Amino acid sequence: MDSFLQNQEQEMINLLEKLVNIDSGSYIKSGVDLIGSILAESYEELGFNVTYHKQEELGNHLVIQHQEAVEPQIIILAHMDTVFPEGTALERPFRMEGNRAYGPGVIDMKASQVTLLYAIKALIQENLNGYKNIKIVLNSDEEIGSPTSRSLIENEAKGKKYALVMEPARKDGSLVTARRGKGNYTLVVEGKAAHSGIDPEKGRSAIEELAHKIIQLYDLSDHEKGISVNVGLIEGGSSANTVSDHAEAQIDIRISEMEQADILEEKLEEICSSTDVKGTKVSLEGEINRPPMEKNKKTRALLRVIQDIGNEIGVEIDDTSTGGGSDASFTSALGVATIDGLGPVGGDAHSENEYLELPTLTERTLLLAMIIQRLTDKNN
Repeated sequence: MDSFLQNQEQEMINLLEKLVNIDSGSYIKSGVDLIGSILAESYEELGFNVTYHKQEELGNHLVIQHQEAVEPQIIILAHMDTVFPEGTALERPFRMEGNRAYGPGVIDMKASQVTLLYAIKALIQENLNGYKNIKIVLNSDEEIGSPTSRSLIENEAKGKKYALVMEPARKDGSLVTARRGKGNYTLVVEGKAAHSGIDPEKGRSAIEELAHKIIQLYDLSDHEKGISVNVGLIEGGSSANTVSDHAEAQIDIRISEMEQADILEEKLEEICSSTDVKGTKVSLEGEINRPPMEKNKKTRALLRVIQDIGNEIGVEIDDTSTGGGSDASFTSALGVATIDGLGPVGGDAHSENEYLELPTLTERTLLLAMIIQRLTDKNN
């Protein structure tokens, strides 16, 4: 397979350039759907069936499975959206400098789309049957928390033994075996307006109450246990000389274990059950929208298989945990052995310096193809 992929490298780069030069931010439906149609056509040429799960406002999701597949045991997740606004691809299109390629979404995760497609091509070229043992979900909204694709991913993951998630490998090449869970909350405080110079005593400051709440929220963080609470955005008031009658905060919560979610939510409710500024009212809305991906026994066993393959092809495989979220959390929470970070190596995702280490494009494609086949052979 290695020689086949080396011969296909320029073709892979050409496809990558085509994908990178299409704006496909989460809210650019036309661009995400164009990415989907390009990939769908490529898979259909290889004998795969593509089912579209159409969305009105966001891009359509694709579920892809070979026409000869029967109860595949592997689910592969890869998202088509990026974080970049329309016009970014025109401003800084795909380019290569030395051993790196640059461009919006080049590593997160358009290069992964290329490696996935060509891993399957390599299996077919070598007359191996692993491509019949996979179901692929390409979703359009991962960068905004997978609001419309989460249920699809969870439904498709049921009954699967393995989940391979195509987020990029870390900068040092490590795979991801654990991720913190994530929650988003909005805290709203209602007070009573008054003129701060004429009759401030008649006012009830929503901003003052919010300040008390923010301090209490930060006290919930316990970094040693992997719990962090961050108030990332606040707003309120109408003018400097008016006691504020409204204030609100956007809160980001990260957890390392699912049991921490219930404990945190109880503490949040306790904080919001009373006020420090008499006459104000507090309300809280939100939820844990991504469970943590925990490094469990199944994940460790799958990692060992991948590390063995890495040793065979001369690629050292380490693993790490990260605070960022991905769709791997959904499959892991269902008890499916899950490994993330199976895309190529790169870094600085979501920034103007986002890059791909070009030599890893074929290297990680070979690794992925061998993983698919090895897991298939284990089931036979």
